[in-house]
Amino acid sequence: MTAKTDRLFFVDAMRAWAILMMLQGHFIDGLLDPVFRDAGNTTYNIWLYFRGITAPVFFTVSGFIFTYLLIRVPQSGMENPRVAKGIRRGIQLLLIGYLLRMNLGGLFKGEIYDSFYLVDVLHCIGLSILGLIGVYVPTAKKKSYVFPTVLVIITLVLFLFERVYKDWSFAFLPDFLANYFTKANGSVFTIIPWFGYTTIGAFISVLFTRFKNYRHLYPAAISIALAVGYLLIYQSSNFFEIVYERTGFNFLKQLLTNNYLFIRLGDVFVVFAVFMILRRLMTNKTVLKIGASTLSIYVIHFVILYGSLTGLGLYRFFHHSLSPEIVVPGALAFMITCTWLSLQYNKYELGIKTQISSGLAFIKTQAIELKELSIPVLREVFIRVRIFLRRIFRTVRS
Repeated sequence: MTAKTDRLFFVDAMRAWAILMMLQGHFIDGLLDPVFRDAGNTTYNIWLYFRGITAPVFFTVSGFIFTYLLIRVPQSGMENPRVAKGIRRGIQLLLIGYLLRMNLGGLFKGEIYDSFYLVDVLHCIGLSILGLIGVYVPTAKKKSYVFPTVLVIITLVLFLFERVYKDWSFAFLPDFLANYFTKANGSVFTIIPWFGYTTIGAFISVLFTRFKNYRHLYPAAISIALAVGYLLIYQSSNFFEIVYERTGFNFLKQLLTNNYLFIRLGDVFVVFAVFMILRRLMTNKTVLKIGASTLSIYVIHFVILYGSLTGLGLYRFFHHSLSPEIVVPGALAFMITCTWLSLQYNKYELGIKTQISSGLAFIKTQAIELKELSIPVLREVFIRVRIFLRRIFRTVRS
């Protein structure tokens, strides 16, 4: 088994784990009664902590996989076929993100609700992919260290100054654009600072690609990931405090009030290490299929839980109303249902797309035929109307 194959297996397994964590996290957070959200409960705190790891892992893995596919081909810059594919994928994710926030009831009334313009995970990942392309294209043909260096700088800038720009309102932008940068209007995610996790994932991918033939790749990668994870989780705040005391930089003082971005990044490195350690157990076909089906799983979960398009989701009927005895097995059932539906969709995806394409082609053909048939009829009607109007006007003149 080659290192390349192992690497893709463990990353796909990470993505599968992250999407399943997201499913149960959204379900429990959305439906659990607030009276059971006890900060003094150890079980609840453990769940809450691991739920906080999900999004950083998902964004980091997304950056890793996209960049791995981007830089493995021999072409570079705009000649790289993955650039065009990435642009299409990024735009697709943005469109699906907006589609999921559309409400058919509002459309029938001729209204688009404000929630349509809010930004969520799909928007940010789609824009992040476009952002990675925007970094890759101008640096691809420069020195080999330029691309990964720019990626690390972006992550550091976004994470170090998060407390500075977090309170900016971006009022100079239209709301639908400002929603990408601020949560003030209700956006769940914003491109900053979350793009920072995507760029660090891209950086890790570059390292894996460049050292793919190194004999001790995984022992070295696991050791480094565990060391970096430990330092970020337990020592980063102390480090920033020392630097602040010596420099007096105010942004570091603000950072120390909540150093969650670097701590969560440490969690991501630990998760990478764990999955690399268990990489030989990550070849289960179902796990890999789940990892490759995250988009369809996300769409299905959004429809069932939040009632995308119809507004008739579980969130509407059971919002913050269930006890742990119901919500925990419910979350398990929700995970299984969404995953099963996604895998069933993927099984028949080609046939479904073929039927849709055939249906659209049939409609197009019928429309063209109808147009061709209607032109003579419309021409005859136009002539008769014109003759009729002429007779009327002649009568009036007489």
